[in-house]
Amino acid sequence: MKFAQRMGRLGTETAFEVLVRAKALEAQGHEVIHLEIGEPDFDTPAAITEAACDALRAGYTHYTPAPGMPQLREAIAADATARRGVTFSADDVVVTPGGKPIMFFSILALVDAGDEVVYPNPGFPIYESMIEFVGGRAVPIQLEEARDFSLDVEKLCAAIGPRTRMVILNSPHNPTGGMLSRADLELLAETVRRHPDLIVLSDEIYSRMIYEGEHTSIAALPGMRERTIVLDGFSKIYAMTGWRLGYGLFPRELAPAVAKLMSNSNSCTATFTQMAGVAALTGSQAPCDEMVAEFRRRRDVIVAGLNDIPGLTCRTPRGAFYVFPNITATGMSSREVADLLLYEGGVAALAGTAFGAYGEGYIRLSYANSIENIEKALASIKRTLAAHAHPVAAATAARANGRRTAGTKAGTKASANGKASKTGKTASAKRGDGKTRAVATSGE
Repeated sequence: MKFAQRMGRLGTETAFEVLVRAKALEAQGHEVIHLEIGEPDFDTPAAITEAACDALRAGYTHYTPAPGMPQLREAIAADATARRGVTFSADDVVVTPGGKPIMFFSILALVDAGDEVVYPNPGFPIYESMIEFVGGRAVPIQLEEARDFSLDVEKLCAAIGPRTRMVILNSPHNPTGGMLSRADLELLAETVRRHPDLIVLSDEIYSRMIYEGEHTSIAALPGMRERTIVLDGFSKIYAMTGWRLGYGLFPRELAPAVAKLMSNSNSCTATFTQMAGVAALTGSQAPCDEMVAEFRRRRDVIVAGLNDIPGLTCRTPRGAFYVFPNITATGMSSREVADLLLYEGGVAALAGTAFGAYGEGYIRLSYANSIENIEKALASIKRTLAAHAHPVAAATAARANGRRTAGTKAGTKASANGKASKTGKTASAKRGDGKTRAVATSGE
């Protein structure tokens, strides 16, 4: 079958592909600890689920307006106004089945072929995928570990040119847990205001999952309300990933255009799901607070544990529920380590290159799992890496961790022929059992 050329520019998400491989191993009788997928392991709060059931029984099974039900849009606007310190109205809100349509529709509505979009790398792979799909030019800005993976706004501003149409922000950040400071956002806002056709897409899906500091939305800064698209949703903070319920807060002129894209694609978001969203925003937030508190405890456990493993170092993330440990001292590539951990260690993780070329030298682990399983995973990672440590790599790792090595035995390095690649590409790699398979290098 002949596909349109644009399909060759479309990326994917390794998180789901790794999940499939992990499930296949489990079907063969292997135990796998899942630290690959980016979703809370908590159930949706019962009151939200009951609200959806009540809505179904009450007949909320029909079409709604394309941008969403008025009562949900009003609830979203009120919540966003209270949390972000800038006024939104229901007319600024478009509700979509998940947060990805907000990315896609925004880029589709604003970015022409050849236009540039500046975005963080490593970063959520769908940013780059959508930019290239519509014919735009993706301009990555490297997130550096030395800065605690906080975006270097001066470099970002320097990358803005006459063809730059959009800047994408994500704070707290996937996959690193880094955050942008208010001072950084103020510097960026000053630059954006000098470019009349430049708009910011601010992905704030993790904005309520913060452990240090406070969240600042660039939309709340002077002159930025009508220059910013805020992406948010219910998947993370309300543990509603499978419900597919997200939304965008748009400049007034842009909202009807995005609603038109919604009408041409999905018609509307499921009605009873929207009613569940109303219950989520207007009901008790205690389950959310309890979940975030538990994530903080898990974060502390996994960071301490990773820093105790020779060959690994890990910064403490300030938000979201991911860690992004540095694995360079192992002497292996990101994908080699991720494959080794899955096929020999029984721990599902994502290679850093799943989030772009600048993710080489790292892996991403989600701590959306129990402390018991996190501790089991840490023990397995430590054993697996120790068994495959080369003498030079082991000595380097020991020095990095402030230890001495004595009588280190040479292990066998995991065999792999895959190399870091651009998001969305594939390469072959050796499995732990020696069989060759195709591995995609993009992920959630």
